[in-house]
Amino acid sequence: MFLGRCVWTDSLALLGDAVMSDLFLLTDAQMRRIAPYFPLSHGVARVDDRRVISGIIFVIRNGLRWRDAPREYGPHKTVYNRFVRWSRLGVFNKIFAELARKGGAPKRLMIDATHLKAHRTAASLLKKGLFPDVSDAPRAV
Repeated sequence: MFLGRCVWTDSLALLGDAVMSDLFLLTDAQMRRIAPYFPLSHGVARVDDRRVISGIIFVIRNGLRWRDAPREYGPHKTVYNRFVRWSRLGVFNKIFAELARKGGAPKRLMIDATHLKAHRTAASLLKKGLFPDVSDAPRAV
């Protein structure tokens, strides 16, 4: 157990340096801006929010599978479960909306002309409530 802790401490120390520049970790200031939008923990204390949220951003930004997330972000199942749970609760939408609102009017707008063909089963995702902002399914509270 001591060895595991030592490795984790060393990894955290290296995260702040340029040595492990491939890993991403939110700063304290960034965490203070988004922490008010996190749901309250019920019962058991959550795994470190900063580490897990940084892992979510790292996986999405790099287009990785959840299981390919570096160990420094915690168990890949925890990172995935937090992403799914908070997505369904609309936590990320609230964070993005508030950050965009505080950012003011953009100086430059860009339009993406990408065209994607959706599979015919994609329409059933709305009925299952996987996209809470546009589906008629009841929202989790």
